[in-house]
Amino acid sequence: MTVRIVLSAALLLSAGAAHAQTIGGNAQPAQQSQAQAQSLGGPIVPGVCLLSREAIFANAAVGRAASARLQELTQAAQAEIDAQRTPLEAEARALEGQPDNAENQQRRQQLAQRWQALQQQAAHNSREIEATRAKALERIANEAQPVIAEAYGAKNCGLLFDRNSALGGNFANDLTADVVRLLDARIQTITFDRERLPQQQPAASAVQ
Repeated sequence: MTVRIVLSAALLLSAGAAHAQTIGGNAQPAQQSQAQAQSLGGPIVPGVCLLSREAIFANAAVGRAASARLQELTQAAQAEIDAQRTPLEAEARALEGQPDNAENQQRRQQLAQRWQALQQQAAHNSREIEATRAKALERIANEAQPVIAEAYGAKNCGLLFDRNSALGGNFANDLTADVVRLLDARIQTITFDRERLPQQQPAASAVQ
């Protein structure tokens, strides 16, 4: 009965992984993949350019600011669950070893129902955090699009590929660093609050 209820979305952001896990995803594997691909070398392919959106979100100032804000909101959402969980855990401990009489059976049943309600609230909070993350990511992507177009034109690109899907070659036409620099000049941060979603009603049992 003392199972800890934790927001699943809290795993998306952790204080000890500010660069490894951000609003845009994991940047380290992308950097490793780029180094491995560059080791294959080769001539520059004119007009063919590369871009890593994940690296943009991880390294641009606005992406880092949004990640920090999202972490604050995630911690606040978890605190809501923790505040309700603590008295339930205390009541569960108080019931341990108590006689299995009618009164205690009723208390256990009521406690189980409250645990279930809290689990549903934790899942709801997780959905709200994920909706907040998606909306912030969309806002940053909209801000990045004009600077991506600017960097694309400056390099005389004719095609643009996701850098993370490249298996090898010459990365001289990688636009990522230029886009990060241009985006930092355009915007440093965004402000947002937690998205609020309607509560999902438990599905009614098909068999009454």
